[in-house]
Amino acid sequence: MASWEYRVAYVDFRGRISSEGVEFIRQPGEHRTAFVRRYLDGLGSEGWEVSAVQPLIRMETSYFVFKRPATADAA
Repeated sequence: MASWEYRVAYVDFRGRISSEGVEFIRQPGEHRTAFVRRYLDGLGSEGWEVSAVQPLIRMETSYFVFKRPATADAA
């Protein structure tokens, strides 16, 4: 049976992402979608994939759930 590790990120498309106690802030002049894509590209290069998106009441914010196969270190 496969084991997974998960990461949850709070994404505010207006300019802030918070995950695992680390904040990511949009650069001045950076488009909202480019900001989120830059974050997603970084996680993708580490083997993470989006497994769920939960929009919050305000349409600009969502929780993103990522998963990747667990390593022996994470188990």
